[in-house]
Amino acid sequence: MKKSNSKGVVENGKNEAIHWELRPGGMLVQKREDGLGASGPMIKVKVSHGSYHHEISVPAQATFGDLKKVLANETGLEPKEQRLLFRGKEKEDDECLHMVGVKDMSKVVLLEDPASKERKLEEMKRNQGISKACEAVAKVRVEVDKLSEKVTALESSVHSGAKVADKEFVVLTELLIVQLLKLDSIEAEGEAKVQRRIEVRRVQSFVETLDMLKARNSNPFSNSSNAVSVTTKWETFESGVGSLSAPPPKTSTKITQDWELFD
Repeated sequence: MKKSNSKGVVENGKNEAIHWELRPGGMLVQKREDGLGASGPMIKVKVSHGSYHHEISVPAQATFGDLKKVLANETGLEPKEQRLLFRGKEKEDDECLHMVGVKDMSKVVLLEDPASKERKLEEMKRNQGISKACEAVAKVRVEVDKLSEKVTALESSVHSGAKVADKEFVVLTELLIVQLLKLDSIEAEGEAKVQRRIEVRRVQSFVETLDMLKARNSNPFSNSSNAVSVTTKWETFESGVGSLSAPPPKTSTKITQDWELFD
């Protein structure tokens, strides 16, 4: 014996709850656990999607929205990305298959929503652009690695006290600037933009290192432990600004006749 309650739930003899729902047109059907929300005989629907063809089994009283959910697993298209046409007309999600004449082995056409298709194309182009930019940054990185070895060699020579021709610093700096210009010409987004920024900072650090090495090479005693260090201590006045000149004398001198007496 079945018992019903006000929530549209019927308990059968096995104390199992059966859920029912009202379909468009006033038909009361059993709600299925698979999410299709319909009962009755199963039918096969032939769905044409471009060069692909699918045979989908659904309850005869299912909706086109239910059919889209099943097709999502078959095609990879989300329900909101699908457009279903039957007899040349697009159908809404809440329309029932049997109400519009869909029967066993009926043909339905699946089209991808144009807006969704355009978004995917843009995303694909963007990903291709990022990949291309990453490859360009990687090529520059290889060249910078080679130049970094030369920077290290110069650094060792200068620190050992060997005299290096200024031309070597100039040429190496110019080669690094060329790589910096290459990085600047790369149009990058996302991860490629991050990689480009990292490489730009790396090149800039090498250029700064060369500038310091060149200055030390020109004046080898500037950082030597035996060099005489000359420092200038700036006197700070009330204004807080240092000055090389002595403070001006006071304009007036006060003379007092207070004599200090000694024993």
